[in-house]
Amino acid sequence: MTVLCIKSGVDPAEVAARAGHSIAVLYRFYAKILKGGQQHSNNLISRALEEGDAP
Repeated sequence: MTVLCIKSGVDPAEVAARAGHSIAVLYRFYAKILKGGQQHSNNLISRALEEGDAP
């Protein structure tokens, strides 16, 4: 379930809380999965900038 949440783009702090882990533990054990999401992250940032949602 943790992998599904991470790959779905759920906030890592929320994933860690639901898994009963700290964020440090989440990153340590799931770093390979998190690294693979760079393009998805770039797309989210681009969309936010286009929509004017950036702070």
